[in-house]
Amino acid sequence: MTSSTLCLTLLPLLCATASTLRAADDFPAKPQVPFLSPEEELKTIELPDGYKLELVLSEPIIKEPVAAVFDGNGRMYVSEFLSYMQDIDGNHELEPVSRISRHESTKGDGVFDKHSIYLDKQLLPRLVMPLDDRVVVGLTNTSDLITYRDTNGDGVADQSVPFYTAGARGGNLEHQPSGLVWGLDNWIYTTYNSYRLRYNPNGLATQEPTAPNGGQWGLAQDDHGKMWWSNAGGEKGLWNYQVPIVYGAINVPSQKPDDFDTVWPLVGVSDFQGGPGKARPEDGTLNHFTGCAGQTVFRGDRLPAELRGNVFLPEPVGRLIRRTVVEMKDGVTTVSNPHGHSEFLRSRDLNFRPLNMTTGPDGCLYIVDMYRGIIQEGNWVREGSYLRKVVKQYGFQNNVGRGRIWRLVHKDFKPGPQPHMLDETPAQLVAHLTHPNGWWRDTAQRMLVVKGDKSVVPALQTLFTNCPNYLGKIHALWTLEGLGALTPELVRSGLKDTHPQVRVQTIRAAETLLKAGEASLTADIAALQMDASPDVVLQVVMTGNVLKFPDWKTTAASIVLTSASKGVQEIGKQLLTEDAKIAGNFSPQERKQLLHGQQIFRELCFACHGPDGKGTPLPGVADKTLAPPLSGSQTVQQGDAIIRVILHGLAGPVNGRTYEAQMVALGNSDDAWIADVASYVRNSFGNAAPIIDKKDVTKLRKSLKDRTTPWTIAELQDYLPRKVEARSQWKLTASRSPDKAGLSTDDKAQTRWDTGQAQEPGQWFQVELPQETSFNGIELDSNGSANDYPRGYKVELSADGQTWSKPVAEGTGTRGTTTISLTTPAKAKFIRITQTGKQPGTFWSIHELNLLQPPVKS
Repeated sequence: MTSSTLCLTLLPLLCATASTLRAADDFPAKPQVPFLSPEEELKTIELPDGYKLELVLSEPIIKEPVAAVFDGNGRMYVSEFLSYMQDIDGNHELEPVSRISRHESTKGDGVFDKHSIYLDKQLLPRLVMPLDDRVVVGLTNTSDLITYRDTNGDGVADQSVPFYTAGARGGNLEHQPSGLVWGLDNWIYTTYNSYRLRYNPNGLATQEPTAPNGGQWGLAQDDHGKMWWSNAGGEKGLWNYQVPIVYGAINVPSQKPDDFDTVWPLVGVSDFQGGPGKARPEDGTLNHFTGCAGQTVFRGDRLPAELRGNVFLPEPVGRLIRRTVVEMKDGVTTVSNPHGHSEFLRSRDLNFRPLNMTTGPDGCLYIVDMYRGIIQEGNWVREGSYLRKVVKQYGFQNNVGRGRIWRLVHKDFKPGPQPHMLDETPAQLVAHLTHPNGWWRDTAQRMLVVKGDKSVVPALQTLFTNCPNYLGKIHALWTLEGLGALTPELVRSGLKDTHPQVRVQTIRAAETLLKAGEASLTADIAALQMDASPDVVLQVVMTGNVLKFPDWKTTAASIVLTSASKGVQEIGKQLLTEDAKIAGNFSPQERKQLLHGQQIFRELCFACHGPDGKGTPLPGVADKTLAPPLSGSQTVQQGDAIIRVILHGLAGPVNGRTYEAQMVALGNSDDAWIADVASYVRNSFGNAAPIIDKKDVTKLRKSLKDRTTPWTIAELQDYLPRKVEARSQWKLTASRSPDKAGLSTDDKAQTRWDTGQAQEPGQWFQVELPQETSFNGIELDSNGSANDYPRGYKVELSADGQTWSKPVAEGTGTRGTTTISLTTPAKAKFIRITQTGKQPGTFWSIHELNLLQPPVKS
């Protein structure tokens, strides 16, 4: 909902770069930014000729709105975040005082004149989806979903039933799921979660995995059931839209022009993370997407046809709404800004905060305007941050408690009629599947599936066979699928349809039958691999890939490599590229931990740290990344520093550089969650370190229960083992390759000492220090050749290099970095490490060797 998503030195978020930090007197007080009345606010808004906004709802009827949806009778449900940033520090945000309100037009004229609090005293309700006369709701800090119903017609929910149960979840309140969209394919989608849900009339919803979607706040689908995502933290205004997310998170270079993510606000005060670095020097306006959120695909029928199928993306930090034209070019979905160096909608009102959008039952476009000062959560307005200074400079912290919902209309169109689907029979609902407004088609399909009345199956079959409108056909197809009434015969008929999108949707719908064992359809689908439409060919590849058709890897590779279609080639190659597997010698339980940690990283951390852990490049800024690289990070690999960072966050410079993405506290995540993602990061991106047990997190959390502030790197250094300095003065030798021994202390990770032969007992490596030195540990870094760790070791000490002690440490090495801990600190001039294990075909290597002394603090 703002410009950020989880990252790290494990998971950081946007703050100020060093170049933006200015002295306090550079922020002289400005006049308090005033609240404007809705009528005054309208005068600040710029729209193309013929368009205007109409006020639908405003304060005091609603306050702090973040999302709006409509049920089958056109009643609007508004989620209101009443505890969100009510002061500059975000105090009391997690108190259950928020609500969902319901609004109805009793006269059917589009004027909402009946209002009620449908669900009160809730913790920031972020997921709202009508089913029929029931509404599914999800709150902050839980993955559970509950179905509510108003049984007596007073506008207040008085009945609740679990819809989906998955337990508590942690993370900053801005980095949790939103969306909850019933897709064309009858699966329910959300942001963040790498799974989709299926409605179950007899119990809890079921789950199926998808690729990580990378979405943040807001979710929308187009006429063909493809979900559209945006990620504010990674400053990605629309992405992962090439294919349905169940097949993969795919982006290609040709999907948008280089300047697509450049934005063109009317006004700017640089009240965004990153400060002047994100602003045009001439006027202070935002120069790049940063708060992009709440997108929708306009699918209505009461605005000019040029808007249909366009994706509208609100940018609340820039006080604007981007209109995006979508085109299919040889299998690639492309986007563009038709307004050049301008935007579809812009405002000069600094409180204008468009946060969400949706197509309404009346065929118009609805805009949720949170209308407030601060739009960033408290973790990004901390003491000392650039953003806090700007907020206080203009008094943004004082502007709370309001909100508006607008309707976009056009002079040549009148809003359509109000629906009454909750009062209609299934037969009447079938008629809406061909409606020109996508909202009507979606709602009718959902209600038919939820009702489960198969008496309409013949009518649906007829519609699928004879409807001249291809959109009506595909809704009839998916309604049959949702009712469990799809047959192989209908599938084979659809595969021969003249419209390529009907063929595409038929292949997708057939997956349900294939999963149920209807293997005969495999050949029918594979036969379309030479279809004239690249969209159909791609769907064949995707279906065969996800359902693992026999010998499909070879077949699919041939299709992709020989295709003349750019889209089939570019997208197909990515679809057929397998994800990296978890490597290393891990137990089944450790592997389970790492896989869960990988899922968390791909859902949350990648936006700032990049999928490769090297940091997400800053748009338009050479050699700079949003967050620190994780590879080789001492904070990640040594001691318990990574747990401390996840629990309480990280502020300030890292290795001399202040990154835009500063780590937020994730202490409300459970101990197992923290242990899993920390373990994954410690064993990925070239790192190798011991797995963290949740008991370690529990113990440390207890000892830090009174801490409330984020860590700094300087503080963390006191909790890390200290390295014995002056390695250049050490004398090194070894039983094998003694001439290469010095490569283990040359501060070059790519060089190494190694035995030059397979590991055998008795191989040794020796350090002679200038004088007797106290230490309590040894670090053997073999990350550059991670499997070359010692399969066994013992450590002996000597004062003269002649007489050796009994072993002071014995054990088995670990992949990547072996950290040897002495039971008690020891003093020695000579240290000998002897390899006691055996590993055919594998050297013993040391890329960097360090002697460790106890941390300053424990």
